[in-house]
Amino acid sequence: MIVEYDGSGYFGWQVQKTGVTTIQSVLEEAISQVANHPVDTICSGRTDSGVHACRQVIHFDTNARRKDYGWTVGTNTKLPDDISIQWAKEMNHHFHARFSTRERRYRYVIYNYPIPHSILRNGMTWIKYPLDHQVMHQAAQCLVGTHDFSTFRAANCQAASPVRTIKGISVERYGNMLVLDVRADGFLYHMVRNIAGVLIDIGSGRQPVDWCGYLLSLCDRNRGGVTAKAAGLYFVDAIYDSVFELPETPVGPNFLTWMQDKG
Repeated sequence: MIVEYDGSGYFGWQVQKTGVTTIQSVLEEAISQVANHPVDTICSGRTDSGVHACRQVIHFDTNARRKDYGWTVGTNTKLPDDISIQWAKEMNHHFHARFSTRERRYRYVIYNYPIPHSILRNGMTWIKYPLDHQVMHQAAQCLVGTHDFSTFRAANCQAASPVRTIKGISVERYGNMLVLDVRADGFLYHMVRNIAGVLIDIGSGRQPVDWCGYLLSLCDRNRGGVTAKAAGLYFVDAIYDSVFELPETPVGPNFLTWMQDKG
């Protein structure tokens, strides 16, 4: 399945022992009702508290026989309005939502204007002072490649290694919106938000353009700057080999597609 959700009302993707409401817990309950048996889901990339997704890919094992349309519509009738199934398809046993992924992609959306945006307040991070997106883009290029991203991982990150490979990163402006777009083989806990926090300080002129590379070389989270808010972060894609025949859709969130077409 491909899942879209507004994460602002949830404590992240993963089921937690404390029983707080998460995307996974709500989704598994809905799918289990359609399957008529308990279902455990695996996702392409876990999202943190308050983070959204446009194209979260999941899989689960079941003996229930339903048409693809039935899985999609049936599950959506059991879900709240802020989570929806976009697509469903029976896959062979070689597919794994997490381990078959070749690349993951996030977008971080900033509303850069003196007055906050009321309607999309949970869908963008508001920065009222001017940001130079070209300087931010230039600063970010030092992150491309395979590096130790300890500076950009949360202190309580449980990943076995801080080494990741960023395959592409850009910062573009669409009117009053700035979009940080990052593709990598994987991400550490709070990695994109920590990168965004550093680039925002550079874009505002508070720090020089080479500050990002300097922090990367330190491999020290204590020197890494402020973690940007969760509101503007979206899991927008997971890339798999073409043999799995997942559908190709415009990279979200949808309100950005309109802005890009205008630009």
